[in-house]
Amino acid sequence: MNLFTLSDVAMDFGDRNLFSNVSFAIEDTDKIGLIGANGTGKTTLFKIMLGEVEPTAGEVHRSRQASVGYLAQHTNLTSDKTVFDEALTAYEDVLQMERELKEIEVQLEAESADVTQLTQKQQRLLEAYAARDGLTYKSRTRAALLGLGFKEDELNAPFSVLSGGQKTRVALCRLLLSGAALLLLDEPTNHLDLAAVEWLEGFLRDYKGAFCLISHDRYFLDRVTNRTFSLSFGRVAVYEGNYTRSMALRAEDEKAAERRYENTMREIKRLEGIVAQQRQWNRERNIKTAESKLKAIARLEKTLETPQQEQAQLRFSLSARSGGGQDVLSVRNVSMCFDSKQLFHNLNLEVKKGNRMFLLGPNGCGKTTLFRLIAGHLKQTEGEIKLGANIKTGWYDQTQSDLHPEKTIFQEVADAYPDMTQTEIRNSLAAFLFRGDSVFSPISELSGGERARVSLVKLMLSDSNFLLLDEPTNHLDIASRQALEGALEDYDGTCLIVSHDRYFINRLAHSVCYMEQDGLQVYQGDYDYFLSKRQEIVPDKKKEEAPSQGKADYMQKKQEAARLRKLASDLKKTEDAIAACEARQTEIAEELSNEAVCADYEQAQKLTEEAAQLDERLLNLYDEWEKLSEELEKG
Repeated sequence: MNLFTLSDVAMDFGDRNLFSNVSFAIEDTDKIGLIGANGTGKTTLFKIMLGEVEPTAGEVHRSRQASVGYLAQHTNLTSDKTVFDEALTAYEDVLQMERELKEIEVQLEAESADVTQLTQKQQRLLEAYAARDGLTYKSRTRAALLGLGFKEDELNAPFSVLSGGQKTRVALCRLLLSGAALLLLDEPTNHLDLAAVEWLEGFLRDYKGAFCLISHDRYFLDRVTNRTFSLSFGRVAVYEGNYTRSMALRAEDEKAAERRYENTMREIKRLEGIVAQQRQWNRERNIKTAESKLKAIARLEKTLETPQQEQAQLRFSLSARSGGGQDVLSVRNVSMCFDSKQLFHNLNLEVKKGNRMFLLGPNGCGKTTLFRLIAGHLKQTEGEIKLGANIKTGWYDQTQSDLHPEKTIFQEVADAYPDMTQTEIRNSLAAFLFRGDSVFSPISELSGGERARVSLVKLMLSDSNFLLLDEPTNHLDIASRQALEGALEDYDGTCLIVSHDRYFINRLAHSVCYMEQDGLQVYQGDYDYFLSKRQEIVPDKKKEEAPSQGKADYMQKKQEAARLRKLASDLKKTEDAIAACEARQTEIAEELSNEAVCADYEQAQKLTEEAAQLDERLLNLYDEWEKLSEELEKG
């Protein structure tokens, strides 16, 4: 069933066109990732779909049967309820049924009650109640809150005392349980730790309705989406497949566009040469020929599409100061208490020169506190933290607490590095897309992404050989994340990084350190390696609890893992075959647009037959890809 259709939608803000000619449809089984750089209009597009913003042009059609739920990046939700009771409002219709059922029970006790009529009404309500998860809604709500990172003792806490991130998690929980036909989720993984993100992935993969989500988390997008809407250059390109698949298709589209442009320009120049030659001869027949070619040129120019120029992106490098031995950091038997509450104890860690180590762990386990201890901003309760000789730390704080709201961007950098000239400061800021008068914008007026870029400028200039990076990809769009990844890959210093961006971790990690209240465990590999090792621990525990079933469970999981690996391999081969067929189709289309080829009947016929065969093969490949994708999603 069609839920939404947008036709030629445009949005202008004053003289600025945000996007135009946006057209797409959303069906009831779609799992869509909406991607694009910060500021391209993704959230505005959501608000147009919700009817909160009127588009400048175009039409939006919404199915009357389509119930839509929306999660904003920042919630303004207020409530005098507890966390659990506020989440239960997702089932307001169920709560109303409970109230009606209680009223019926009271009425049935009255002597004058119409028992038959009341009993029939009660039966209808009970059936509707069961169909709407009335028997399990409380346990489902509790499981969702725990899955999203709340602890058992937090469920009865007043909603009003929660942080902004916690309130957003409650809003997300309420929305997920609402059963809406279409969920519009704006950065739903913000404020979630890795365990909660993985829970959300599982929930969305099993979700019966459709969803469209805005996210810069590439790993998350790959695991939950089957379509991708890419918003760039004021247009939306629609791709079938997840993020990685859409990037491959986009690269093919860009290459094809470049080839079409080059071929068309080559043909225009050829025709212009004929026109110049015919004009030189200046006879009546030559003049008519020239006029005919000029009309052909006009037609080609009308259809000519200039390839989009790459948008300005971050381009920077990080350099480490020379010196420093192999021993960069030593953490020995470290414990930390705040008042009488112990945050963690018995932490031991050794970080060697050149290592890129990622520090993972649940929210609240003390990762940021450990960073503050290493940086010398706090003092541990017990134990020893020792930096190696000639080690200078550079700290990226996810809250950007090192920035001063009353200063401008230029002042922030100039005050931090007073020996730099104005030209040097401007050049450094330009690398992070702060150009012209924008360098005089107050820090207080910047977006989260802009503040992150200012912090990165200061980090780049710090000349540190040991970087402590606390969630450095937060607030960065995908292109900016890729720029940071490239800079860190080339960095010749040492890094200790807190992040829940698994794509980022997989690209950079030499090792992963998992932090819990009573210690640290180091895994020598990337995130996928860490995950595989952590998952091995769970079956071992289950084996201890149920020895009789342990071996059977292990073999079953082993067989299932082998089946999934084969499905993934077959899917990759199918995708490669699709890409090859589509590339050949593009080549054939270009050949058939050549006048010389069209004049050769046999060659044209041969190409046409090949194109028809490719069409048939692609249909089969698309069917195969869909079947394999569905099997993989089901697990």
